[in-house]
Amino acid sequence: MTQGGRTERVGEEFREILAEEIPRLKDPRVGFVTVVGVRVSPDLRHARVAYTSLGDDKARAATRAALRSARPHLRTLIGRQVRLKYLPEIEFEEDTTYEQGRRIDELIAGLQRPQDDR
Repeated sequence: MTQGGRTERVGEEFREILAEEIPRLKDPRVGFVTVVGVRVSPDLRHARVAYTSLGDDKARAATRAALRSARPHLRTLIGRQVRLKYLPEIEFEEDTTYEQGRRIDELIAGLQRPQDDR
């Protein structure tokens, strides 16, 4: 199997573990989080975790801070479940494509409304 195939397998395994463990965090700042995907670098030393979070800007900022502070704990949990020579550093990045899609839908709906005849 190619190196790309291995990084994809490792990323998917990380995604499954994180999707299970993030809701178990005892930090009250963690809101409703969905782990969308994990991209692992070819050398398996870095993992970027894409996630979505519900709530207003303040709630999403609190979730972002909670995930940042939980990185060492989550990294340890991954290390217990996945056998790798090096345990990758984890970075969280919020996936805003859902919100962007919702905003586009709102704009399209606004364009489809009948305009007042003058």
